[in-house]
Amino acid sequence: MTRRQILGAGAALLGRAGLGVSTAAAQSAPTKFQIGCMTLPYAPFPLERALKGIAAAGCRYVGWGTTHNESSAKRVPVIAPDAPPSAARELAKRCRDLGLEPVMMFSAIYVNDPESVKVHTRRIEQAAAAGIPFIITFGHTSAEAYDVWIKNLKLLGPIARQNGVTLTIKQHGGNTATGQQCAKIIADVADDGVKLCYDAGNVLDYENNDPIPDIQTCWRDIRSFAIKDHRNTPQDQDCGPGFGEIDHYKLLMPVLRTGLTIPLICENIFEPLIERPKDPEGTDALARRAREYLESVIRGLETTLKA
Repeated sequence: MTRRQILGAGAALLGRAGLGVSTAAAQSAPTKFQIGCMTLPYAPFPLERALKGIAAAGCRYVGWGTTHNESSAKRVPVIAPDAPPSAARELAKRCRDLGLEPVMMFSAIYVNDPESVKVHTRRIEQAAAAGIPFIITFGHTSAEAYDVWIKNLKLLGPIARQNGVTLTIKQHGGNTATGQQCAKIIADVADDGVKLCYDAGNVLDYENNDPIPDIQTCWRDIRSFAIKDHRNTPQDQDCGPGFGEIDHYKLLMPVLRTGLTIPLICENIFEPLIERPKDPEGTDALARRAREYLESVIRGLETTLKA
């Protein structure tokens, strides 16, 4: 794809999103992307090995996954929901000692859960103590649960803002299957403490929606990306970026000039159709490949900003 084609495609995307070329030109400074990896792909291995592997793969940014198999072969939470903020602060220090900056973590509870406000509040306190700017939350929202979502997020938005944290909704099927649906939730909540973590793989996977037109409807609300790709053929399967059917050049073009710092943190790095590595060194290699692929995409797209 030539620079002229990329620019033309970008103008077309913005036009279909309801933005004229003059509006696109009026956007602020170029986006600063933070490319990294979640510990989630290393879930079969101890957390410490995950952090060392992500650092060895050349990543500077990390997202905390949910659980890891420790030496006892027992699944242990990265940070338990009831852990004190000091535990998150200590884990963040361990990350930074390895050269990794933690930028996101999971809430590990659905928005409409009866304990949602309590647990999310504790997660916000943990993230604030760790210096983590983004918490990922989600849930398969039904029409019946919609009002509960809005009520809970209206309570949590101010708490997040007061702690310097943003609660980000990630697509997860149902009424949150697409960015457009998530953007409606964000508009109904109307609080800057609640934004969007875009997951293109889930958009294509859950209900076979195309993330390229979808992102045009919601890019203003995006504050982070959980990077995963997806294939429908020859097998329906999530995979690492560049292994699937999603065009990441087209995906990221709408957010090139936001003036924001936006993490691109890989949730899935694996090869489709091939068994996942049984050793952490194999996972290290895939983490490195994912980083290099995204760096190449960003390098290419950034050349269009100089035109």
